[in-house]
Amino acid sequence: MKRVASKCSAGVLAALLAATALSVHAREVSMQEAVAQAQRETGGKVLSVQTLNVGKHKVYRIKTLTRDGQVRIVQVSAEQ
Repeated sequence: MKRVASKCSAGVLAALLAATALSVHAREVSMQEAVAQAQRETGGKVLSVQTLNVGKHKVYRIKTLTRDGQVRIVQVSAEQ
Protein backbone atom coordinates (compact mmCIF):
# COMPACT_ATOMS: atom_id res chain seq x y z
CA MET A 1 0.00 0.00 0.00
CA LYS A 2 2.84 2.43 0.75
CA ARG A 3 4.24 2.01 -2.76
CA VAL A 4 0.92 2.89 -4.38
CA ALA A 5 0.35 5.87 -2.12
CA SER A 6 3.86 7.19 -2.72
CA LYS A 7 3.29 7.17 -6.49
CA CYS A 8 -0.01 9.08 -6.23
CA SER A 9 -0.04 12.79 -5.60
CA ALA A 10 -1.71 13.91 -2.41
CA GLY A 11 -4.45 15.68 -4.38
CA VAL A 12 -5.34 12.60 -6.44
CA LEU A 13 -5.42 10.41 -3.34
CA ALA A 14 -7.63 12.93 -1.50
CA ALA A 15 -10.01 13.12 -4.47
CA LEU A 16 -10.31 9.33 -4.63
CA LEU A 17 -11.00 9.08 -0.91
CA ALA A 18 -13.60 11.86 -1.10
CA ALA A 19 -15.37 10.20 -4.05
CA THR A 20 -15.45 6.89 -2.20
CA ALA A 21 -16.84 8.53 0.93
CA LEU A 22 -19.53 10.34 -1.06
CA SER A 23 -20.63 7.18 -2.83
CA VAL A 24 -20.92 5.36 0.50
CA HIS A 25 -22.91 8.11 2.21
CA ALA A 26 -24.96 9.24 -0.78
CA ARG A 27 -26.78 5.93 -1.24
CA GLU A 28 -30.51 6.36 -1.19
CA VAL A 29 -32.94 3.68 -0.06
CA SER A 30 -35.33 2.85 -2.89
CA MET A 31 -39.08 2.67 -2.38
CA GLN A 32 -38.96 -1.11 -2.94
CA GLU A 33 -36.30 -1.48 -0.22
CA ALA A 34 -38.35 0.65 2.17
CA VAL A 35 -41.47 -1.45 1.49
CA ALA A 36 -39.52 -4.67 2.09
CA GLN A 37 -38.24 -3.26 5.40
CA ALA A 38 -41.76 -2.30 6.51
CA GLN A 39 -43.06 -5.77 5.62
CA ARG A 40 -40.27 -7.40 7.64
CA GLU A 41 -40.97 -5.16 10.63
CA THR A 42 -44.74 -5.60 10.67
CA GLY A 43 -45.27 -8.96 8.98
CA GLY A 44 -48.19 -7.28 7.24
CA LYS A 45 -49.60 -6.40 3.86
CA VAL A 46 -48.73 -2.99 2.38
CA LEU A 47 -51.78 -0.78 1.89
CA SER A 48 -50.11 2.39 0.63
CA VAL A 49 -46.78 4.16 0.23
CA GLN A 50 -46.15 7.90 0.26
CA THR A 51 -42.93 9.77 -0.37
CA LEU A 52 -42.62 12.78 1.92
CA ASN A 53 -40.08 15.59 2.03
CA VAL A 54 -39.39 16.54 5.63
CA GLY A 55 -37.13 19.57 5.38
CA LYS A 56 -34.24 18.41 3.22
CA HIS A 57 -34.88 14.74 4.01
CA LYS A 58 -36.89 12.22 2.00
CA VAL A 59 -39.03 9.78 4.00
CA TYR A 60 -41.25 6.91 2.90
CA ARG A 61 -44.50 6.58 4.86
CA ILE A 62 -45.76 3.03 4.51
CA LYS A 63 -49.17 1.95 5.77
CA THR A 64 -49.51 -1.79 6.49
CA LEU A 65 -52.22 -4.13 7.66
CA THR A 66 -50.92 -6.67 10.17
CA ARG A 67 -52.11 -10.27 10.39
CA ASP A 68 -54.22 -9.42 13.42
CA GLY A 69 -56.05 -6.64 11.53
CA GLN A 70 -54.16 -3.65 12.94
CA VAL A 71 -53.11 -0.79 10.66
CA ARG A 72 -49.51 0.24 11.30
CA ILE A 73 -47.61 3.12 9.76
CA VAL A 74 -43.86 2.72 9.31
CA GLN A 75 -41.63 5.59 8.29
CA VAL A 76 -38.34 4.76 6.57
CA SER A 77 -35.73 7.40 5.84
CA ALA A 78 -34.49 7.35 2.25
CA GLU A 79 -31.02 8.35 3.46
CA GLN A 80 -28.63 5.68 4.48
